[in-house]
This record gives sequence, structure tokens and C-alpha cells, in this order.
Amino acid sequence: MLDLGKLGFGAGSLGNLGRRISDADAADAVQAALASGIRYFDTAPLYGFGLSERRLGDAVRGVPDVIVSSKVGRLLVPDALAATESLRDGFSSPMPFRSEYDYSYDGVMRSYEASLQRLGLARIDILFVHDIGRRTHGANHERHWRALFEGGYRALDELRSRGDITAIGLGVNEWEACVEAMNEAQFDLFLLAGRYTLLDQGALALMLPKVASHGARVVMAGVYNSGILATGSAGDPHFDYAPAAPAIISRTQAIEAVCAKFDVPLAAAALQFVLAHPLAAAVIPGIASSSRVFQTRALVDYPIPAAFWSSLKDLALIAEAAPVPQHAVGLRST
Repeated sequence: MLDLGKLGFGAGSLGNLGRRISDADAADAVQAALASGIRYFDTAPLYGFGLSERRLGDAVRGVPDVIVSSKVGRLLVPDALAATESLRDGFSSPMPFRSEYDYSYDGVMRSYEASLQRLGLARIDILFVHDIGRRTHGANHERHWRALFEGGYRALDELRSRGDITAIGLGVNEWEACVEAMNEAQFDLFLLAGRYTLLDQGALALMLPKVASHGARVVMAGVYNSGILATGSAGDPHFDYAPAAPAIISRTQAIEAVCAKFDVPLAAAALQFVLAHPLAAAVIPGIASSSRVFQTRALVDYPIPAAFWSSLKDLALIAEAAPVPQHAVGLRST
């Protein structure tokens, strides 16, 4: 089993997620992560339409013991008419491509080979099937699901069996898709975005026990739920890729009140909560700058008293069955 080191680097930001950053700032962020001991980096073709993979590969090439995950399920197609000055799928990228879904055997192999080229690396350690599920595909779900399990999975299994990659899984924000996938085939890791957080423990009752019996682990992503658990309820908070609903804002404010009582940063609680689950292989917050690297490490190391977690449970702000840290999670030994 791969040791991802608890704190990883979500490289969506390197694809200009939400806003543009310079090549230099992107490189500085990765170098700061490496200097701080982070060795696991997650990217995808979609992130900046290839920009994240290019920047990440340039920054880690030649560095020993780096673990890289990327994703399959979308192919990048050259598009001379791409609106590169506008946000596309949340990314402000100059890369003149569009993405097309393809979960077939050939599509997975082509995606894998193209990612190696963009990264400029000889190896990708983990491949996740990106954004498969009913919520994403709606009426097209069954067609894409069949393409994956009648072809795409075979490609992943071949790559894993040959040793070209070490692990395979799903990278989704739908825990239900993970449950269904485990009924179809064998996976090693699931990258779950936004469905196991301080605000949403939807994966706790069904998915996570099934992952345990399946012999897999979970990379915890989207732990700030699109920002509200990092920035708090003030201003213009976002939850699940959209402006936060009043009920979400109210619940966040209740958590913030407990944070204030115990002098705990909200973002520290968000990170340490997900790491307390025994199936957590790593947490991968998006990191866009070198300063954010050090801030994130400090948040994961922030001492949070046990009474804080007890208060959240007493107020029914987190599920009673949710594992919580018995002590500061800490990363100094990683």
C-alpha cells in the first residue's frame, strides 16, 4: 500500500482554478511543498485543460520518492475556438483544448499516455476515474458506466497488473458511485471530494464501511466544501461549487461559535476532522502558493482539545459515529 504521507497537494490550483497564477508562483508552491516534506501530488487533465499536469511535471521532474496521481475519463481535444480568456469548467487557462468524456478501454489508455506526455514523467503512480456517476452524467450515466466496466476498467487493471501504475480508483464527489463501483470490480483508493467533511458526512454510513471491507482507503478532497470551511460564513461563502444556502451558512456559523469558544481555526478543524477517520490515506487541500503550504501544515498541526469535538457532537453538528482526533493529528513525523 502506498504511503501518501497524510498531507498531500491538490494541484487543481496549478491549473488556474478560479483565477490565474503565474508559472513562477505555481513552481514556488510545489517547491515549498517538497521542502516541507509533502510527497503526494494529485492532478488531472481537466485541471486547466492540461496546465496543471504541465506545471506539476516541470516542478517535480527528477525529484525522488514523489507520488503522483492523475485521472482518466476525459480526453483533451485541440480547440482553436476555445474561450481561453474566460472561465471554463472553473479554470482560467490559456490552454486551447476542450475536454470530452471517454471511459472506454482506448480512451483510458489514450488519457494515461497523454498525461505522461504532459507531465513529462516516466510514471504515474495512481489513476483515478474522474467524475463518473449519476449526479455528473444524468441521463448519460448508464452509457458511461458501461463504457467503464466493459472496457475502461480492463485498461486500468492491465496497467496495474503490469506494474505501470500502483493503484487505481475513482475520483468523484458522489459517494454512491464508489459504492456501486465496488460491486463491479476491485479498487485500491477512492478520492472523494466534499462528501466527508465537517458539513457533509454523507459517506459515513454506507460508503466508508464498504471501503473498509473492500480493502481500500480514501483520499480526502474538497474538505473545505468549495471554500466555506476555509473562509468561514462571512462575505460570499460557497458550498459545493455554488453560493452557500442559508441552512449551510447557519450550520457553519454554529461550528464557528464552537471554534471561537475553544480558539480553534475553522480550517484546522476541517482538516483534522477528515484525517481522524482510520480510512483516510491523505488529505489534499488545494494549494496555490508557497505561503499556503506553510499555513496548511500549521493548521494540521494546530492543537485542538478533545472537548472541542465533544461539543460538536453534543450540539449535533457532526455525526455521533464520526471518528474524531484523540489528540492533535500532527505531521512532524511524516
